[in-house]
Amino acid sequence: MLRATRVESRGNWDETKVVDRVVLDFEDRFRRRVRLRAESGLLFLLDLATATVLGDGDGLALDGGGFVRVVAKPERLVAVTAATPGGLARLAWHIGNRHLPADIGADRILIRDDHVIVDMLRGLGATVEPVEAPFNPEGGAYGQHNHDPRHPHGHDHGHDHGDDHGHDHAHDGHGHSHGHAHTRARSAG
Repeated sequence: MLRATRVESRGNWDETKVVDRVVLDFEDRFRRRVRLRAESGLLFLLDLATATVLGDGDGLALDGGGFVRVVAKPERLVAVTAATPGGLARLAWHIGNRHLPADIGADRILIRDDHVIVDMLRGLGATVEPVEAPFNPEGGAYGQHNHDPRHPHGHDHGHDHGDDHGHDHAHDGHGHSHGHAHTRARSAG
């Protein structure tokens, strides 16, 4: 079976060497090892060293030469807009504060449909409309583009970072807790 063991980011590979395309939604683009079937029927094994979010336009380098282009499949999302750029920035802050994957554009933010978040955003003055579009959320300051997109960051969760400090806060009618634990190596001497 053909194998792809390397991902080349969009614009950094020779697109004249495309042998096929694979169309995947955002959740299916978080992979380390999986058998994939490209559009023409080409069957190959994606076999990466670490789990990676495959971006729209990335090239999967086949061991025998050539590339399979990754295409982001359109998904049912919601487009969040505001009357002013400052209003959109404020909405982006609220979305980010809930750790939600967000595809941020100049005049809109795309997120997955979540009725609680949609109600909150409308309460903050947003216009929220259903759309079908490829979902390419921001990776985040700490390389979050390689984190599992299925992890529900929007609600209850804990992170193991060491020194215990939990905090609770409410999000427009629903509260949740972040139990952060920090571990630090202490020297004996």
